[in-house]
Amino acid sequence: MSTEEIKRYLTELNDELCSMDVKGEICLYGGAVMALAYDARPGTEDAIFEPIRYIRRTAERVAERHGLEKGWLNYAVKMFLAPHKKRILLDLSHLKVYVPTADYMLAMKTLSARANTMDRHDLEVLIQDLGLKEPEEVFSIVKGYYSHKEIKPEAKSLIRELFD
Repeated sequence: MSTEEIKRYLTELNDELCSMDVKGEICLYGGAVMALAYDARPGTEDAIFEPIRYIRRTAERVAERHGLEKGWLNYAVKMFLAPHKKRILLDLSHLKVYVPTADYMLAMKTLSARANTMDRHDLEVLIQDLGLKEPEEVFSIVKGYYSHKEIKPEAKSLIRELFD
């Protein structure tokens, strides 16, 4: 989805929540963050949100109106999260939209990096945004959030390539 589409759908979610007099919060991850916070590319909508029941219901209505997949706002990312800071990206009347900090996004992207995807570009954008100068800085950030996880050899190679 384009940045404009994501913003429009989130605004419609806000309007739906307003009509029910419910306030909600969403924290976006993955491609949606790269699209909205960094204007880097079209995005996907990995997110966590509260209240789950109301936001799922409103997301389904938005999906029906626009011919989107029912799960366009995907909650599955929750199982991969570690404690992290976030910042408000959109503060609408009935919906606050958050995104994680760049260092946390970098940690997540490094652990999930896959060949032949937008991951390379996303990593470049995040490394540049953070002003990192060497691969070890990236690996240190990952360990700071995910001390129990190993970075895949392919991901390490990709990170090293980005600094060459």
